[in-house]
Amino acid sequence: MSHQKFQSCIAACSACAIECYHCASACLEEQDLKMLAQCIRLDHDCGAICQLAVQAMASGSEFAHQICKLCAEICTACAVECEKHSHMEHCKKCAEACRKCAAECSNMGKM
Repeated sequence: MSHQKFQSCIAACSACAIECYHCASACLEEQDLKMLAQCIRLDHDCGAICQLAVQAMASGSEFAHQICKLCAEICTACAVECEKHSHMEHCKKCAEACRKCAAECSNMGKM
């Protein structure tokens, strides 16, 4: 399986991982860490699964579709959580990246 056919999904996953890790880091600078704890946890989970999805697609892994399906699920959960804090720019941007990645990965999971 050629990684070229996965390019838009790879790009969305890469961008999402970056936004998730940035969001987690920015959340740690906020005043109410307890309120943001779940957001930070999901940011890390989402960033990690996005990186794994990129690796799976780039290497042509036979599990790429299943990983993308799980990635879509985690990205959606992260987006929902970040949207609760969308008054913070980093959470807003993260939610947008997660929604885009979830859509791309959902399409991959159906292939």
